[in-house]
Amino acid sequence: MITLVLGGAASGKSLIAEEIAGSCGGDVTYVATAVPAPGDTDHAARIAAHRARRPANWTTVECTAVSDLAQHLRQIVGVALVDSLGTWITLHQEFEVVAETGDLLAALQDRDAPSVLVSDEVGLAVHPPSEAGRRYADAVGALNQRIAAAADRVLLVVAGRALELPRP
Repeated sequence: MITLVLGGAASGKSLIAEEIAGSCGGDVTYVATAVPAPGDTDHAARIAAHRARRPANWTTVECTAVSDLAQHLRQIVGVALVDSLGTWITLHQEFEVVAETGDLLAALQDRDAPSVLVSDEVGLAVHPPSEAGRRYADAVGALNQRIAAAADRVLLVVAGRALELPRP
């Protein structure tokens, strides 16, 4: 079972994904893709808040290398919660994720336990004014579409409320 939870910044998508993962029963491994830049105390505080609300029995795995995500998913027994794909994309040079997407999809489809993935819905935002911003939005949008096509369930979170998106 693959669940994709999409939403904008501060939409509540991570909290809803955590609730879904926790309701699956069994062990949960939280795959964290964010690492604050040195001196970025705001981002560090946000990460700490995410950590603080996780149950003590959840395992946390840091996925901060480009090719680690599929590898981590293959090693996890039980529920996997990935937060977030948008942050994972920022690890890629020039946001190029085409080669890694096939491996990621294969790892998700090979899992015997539920996978819950969080990602940014950048399509609802203002058109990015910079070339780098446009490349990022294109990469996140393309990855979201590929994951959504393989997912059993896709949710869009707005103002802390989840809407289940129908299959095409």
